[in-house]
Amino acid sequence: MIYSEGEVNNRKWLILSVVLLGPFMSTLDSSIVNVALPTIAEKLEVGMGAIQWIVTSYLIVISSSILIFGRIADLKGKKLVYQYGFLIFSIGSLFCGLSKTIAMLIMSRVIQAIGAAMTMSCSQAIITSVFPQNERGRALGLSGTTVALGTMLGPPIGGIMVWAFNWESIFLINIPIGIAAFILGAKLLPKDIKINEESFDIAGALIFAFGIVALFWAMLSAETMGWRNKYIIVSFIAAIISFILFYYCEKRVAHPMVDFTMFHNKLFTVSIFCAFISFTVLFCTNIIHPFYLQSALNISSEKAGLLMMIYPIFVAVVAPISGYLSDKIGSEILTLIGLVLITLGLISMSFLNLNSSYLSIILRVAIIGIGNGLFQSPNNSLVMSTALRHKLGIAASINALTRNLGMVFGIAFSLTLLYNRMSSKIGYPVNSFVKGREDVFIYAMSFVYRTAGVISLIGIVLTLLRLTDKKKGTN
Repeated sequence: MIYSEGEVNNRKWLILSVVLLGPFMSTLDSSIVNVALPTIAEKLEVGMGAIQWIVTSYLIVISSSILIFGRIADLKGKKLVYQYGFLIFSIGSLFCGLSKTIAMLIMSRVIQAIGAAMTMSCSQAIITSVFPQNERGRALGLSGTTVALGTMLGPPIGGIMVWAFNWESIFLINIPIGIAAFILGAKLLPKDIKINEESFDIAGALIFAFGIVALFWAMLSAETMGWRNKYIIVSFIAAIISFILFYYCEKRVAHPMVDFTMFHNKLFTVSIFCAFISFTVLFCTNIIHPFYLQSALNISSEKAGLLMMIYPIFVAVVAPISGYLSDKIGSEILTLIGLVLITLGLISMSFLNLNSSYLSIILRVAIIGIGNGLFQSPNNSLVMSTALRHKLGIAASINALTRNLGMVFGIAFSLTLLYNRMSSKIGYPVNSFVKGREDVFIYAMSFVYRTAGVISLIGIVLTLLRLTDKKKGTN
């Protein structure tokens, strides 16, 4: 459907409701699956090594294809890519629900991931194109709330559905939502005005996808196979060569998949790098905190689940407020405050011990949740505000890819550092929690959180420099 500019403005909140279904479905599906992994492993009679590929294949495919779909969205239309992303995601969900073998389930997750990458590559681009700058922060803030809600609701919904029905139901529930989103998208989303007839850089897309697959496989497999494993080393080398080759290929083609001149804009580059830092340090807590609650403190899974809901609750509440404030006072100061709170929260987490109370844990996690809620919406707004209208798809995709890179790097970095410090403290190599030596885990956990806090300080310094440059430019 083609709307005039006035009609788009009148329908922008309805359009937003459709757009928010994409990040909600993708985050809900990610968190809902984790709860069902032990049941799936039992029913399909496979080990946890094989079952982890249900998660990792989804993440790798999204990350390797998201830039491709962002570029296609800029060339062929964001509505087309976003709408059919729902359809493909629903088809993948159907195949997941019908899977009787681990191989079929993993292939079905690949189909799901392609659909998720299509919606992820367009959601922020559509929001940016529909909302004026003075309302964009609020809209992106609601997007952040949706992501937090999907993350928060996934575990309890997944647990109830597996208990009441079966593990297949967690995938089949996506089908009616996806079909409804496809129909609503056809009716409500504005049709893109065709901007150019540029060609698609197939060679660049393939080189980049290969590099991302090699990098993510190495980072996600290194902890079990060992960082010195020859296959891991070869995979890292292949990734580095691919990215170097990708850069030089993109510089020479007439219509590159990624226009590297976007990174000449300091605001865009700093905002992207700060996003990477934030997700890296946040996923240090995401991977370590459950071990602390359940293994070190021996808290039941039900209570641990409730305590782990504190973080997304605060993000969900603060993100839209932060988005609203960014429309009124600007984004830079909010990103700075957000990073400061994240850093303070990480440092305070490093002082948790075996005697810490529930209230003490909640307060520390709440600081990180408030900080992330303050940071993400304004930072997303800064990233998207620097992109030209015909580059919104690729800008949104770079932002989403940065998020995934930060997540994977945070997981790999935190676990490697955790086990390294545990091994050093206990006197022999370990790669899991050592029962009866909770003190060793607490020591290593504290080291990881302090290191993450130092990394977060880099984001604070960069943001301060960006603010200083802006003030100099206005004087």
